[in-house]
Amino acid sequence: MASRVTRRQIIGAPLVVAPFVIAPGSMALMRGPAEAIFSFGVASGEPRPDGVVLWTRLAPQPLDPLGGMGRARVPARWEVAEDAHFRRIVRAGEVRSGPEDGHSLHVEVGGLRPGRDYYYRFQALGQVSAVGRTRTAPAPDAAVDRMRICFGSCQKYEVGHYAAWTHAVADDPDLILFLGDYIYEGAPNPKALRPHVNPEPFDLPGYRARYASYRLDPLLQAAHAAAPWMSIWDDHEVANDYAGRWDQRYGDPATFLARRAAAYQAYWEFMPLRRASRPDGPWARLYRRLDWGRLARIALLDDRQYRDDRPCQPAPDANGRRDYDYLVADCPARHDPKLSMLGKRQERWLDGELAGRHARWNLLAQQTLMTPFRTIDPKQPDKGAVFHSVDRWEGFPAARDRIFRRWVQAGTPNPIVLSGDIHAFAASNLHDPARPDGQPIASEFVGGSITSLNEDPLFKSTAARTPGFHFAENFVRGYGRIDLTPARCDVTFRGLDNPRDPRSTALDLARFSVEAGRPGLTKA
Repeated sequence: MASRVTRRQIIGAPLVVAPFVIAPGSMALMRGPAEAIFSFGVASGEPRPDGVVLWTRLAPQPLDPLGGMGRARVPARWEVAEDAHFRRIVRAGEVRSGPEDGHSLHVEVGGLRPGRDYYYRFQALGQVSAVGRTRTAPAPDAAVDRMRICFGSCQKYEVGHYAAWTHAVADDPDLILFLGDYIYEGAPNPKALRPHVNPEPFDLPGYRARYASYRLDPLLQAAHAAAPWMSIWDDHEVANDYAGRWDQRYGDPATFLARRAAAYQAYWEFMPLRRASRPDGPWARLYRRLDWGRLARIALLDDRQYRDDRPCQPAPDANGRRDYDYLVADCPARHDPKLSMLGKRQERWLDGELAGRHARWNLLAQQTLMTPFRTIDPKQPDKGAVFHSVDRWEGFPAARDRIFRRWVQAGTPNPIVLSGDIHAFAASNLHDPARPDGQPIASEFVGGSITSLNEDPLFKSTAARTPGFHFAENFVRGYGRIDLTPARCDVTFRGLDNPRDPRSTALDLARFSVEAGRPGLTKA
């Protein structure tokens, strides 16, 4: 195999044919021609042993709903090479963009060799895209020595810059996992660091514009071009705290499902996903699995689309209107064994995944905190940490316990949970519901947030008094890094000095290890 060129070298190289040019040794970005067709850069994702998904979107006018491409179907050529200069092209082909997918291109490339780096680019209308770097998964039976993953979530555009992605690129990961809240749907805040450019979206043009403003960020583009991504959504890709067919305000379900269909379509258009994840109206299958040889199996979950209504909610008023309480006191409905975060079909699928013994490490990549965590209601602080967030697994403890019991019953090797949502770093151990005071059965790591804020002054002190928690930090932004070997899972929390600065430095905030065959984390 040729000597490995780092992602830092690729992203730092001058891309003179691309619509964006990154100066060597600098993250400064210059816009290219006004009609540059590859304004969103390139991305790859969904790696398999024989291929990956390549993505771009043709958009000379990026904030236009159709990118300025109108209704035309435009041919585009794609190329995959073994070298960054494309002297050894191994796969190539042509695809046509169309208005039905906003002129986004999702090329499912096959015929590649397992466990190898490749480089790719697109050409259309006489222009050439930036060069991206990707990697195929190892062969299914490969004895893999190591794997590096960077994972993050919650990247609200308005409150910070994406310096975290600069450092993730420098870490040279094999894979990037994004665990939800890729965009935020709220109305623009004129006092924000960089306000959203369009009103709160409710239809497809609105969501397209919101994604476009995020994807024009050069640091986010660099992260997409540096490594293959696997992504899942949380609530803000549609609307805050939605649950299944219910929005936060318990509005008309048919109206909300129409909004969800628009949001899901825009998500598909801007992510390097396979055709199997293409939405059918308000429905899209996003839960799936990634195998990395015999070293790791990653199950990615969708705990938004299929979840039941939130328990312990106020009764409707005389006019039938319902309010939504995020924090609730305990009630019998919270323990209903019929309640599900995942839906019956996804639960059955996950049961099968957790029973598999192929992989040394079994990672559960999902949106929300799983560790039991009672909190303080800021409106009733005198009552202490007796309230439950029904927007997390805390609202569905029976569904959570079914996963924990499955690990135990199936003897799932070395389960690790990766989570997002709470805008904080956290590290904790999980326990068998039948033996809550026994030895841990797994560990959970929440990798902070790329930019989104959590200024709860009581979070750290509450976590310190909560069984299972070993670390909590909610005033530092950043991401998580995982280094897997057959013997160990090492997790590093990387924190930014100043998330409002696109050139912010980063440091190792905390480090943890889990030894194979010995559940429970150790703080380094």
